Amino acid sequence: QVQLVESGGGLVQDGGSLRLSCAASGIIVGINVMDWFRQAPGKQRELVATISPIGNTNYADSAKAQFTISRDNFENTVYLQMNSLKLEDTAVYYCAATPLGTYTKYWGQGTQVTVSS
Repeated sequence: QVQLVESGGGLVQDGGSLRLSCAASGIIVGINVMDWFRQAPGKQRELVATISPIGNTNYADSAKAQFTISRDNFENTVYLQMNSLKLEDTAVYYCAATPLGTYTKYWGQGTQVTVSS
């Protein structure tokens, strides 16, 4: 059974930083596609960052200058380092895993990030 557990969200001031973690079980983060998505109030869920099994990373245009996705294969955990946070980064952030060769996507429960002025 695949489980993804996000943590690290919270309240941060405009310009601050947070690091989100996604601890995985039942799936190996190092050999599958791992994503971070976010969903702001009243908006659709959007892809923020992706890391491939060979370590290639891709970012939404809105995230390129601020966010860094990484993983620790030993800890089987994926991270999202978020710097220079803005009010518009307020959202629930979700970790997702897509096993190679499938279209199945597993989701975590999400972690709230709130940026205040």
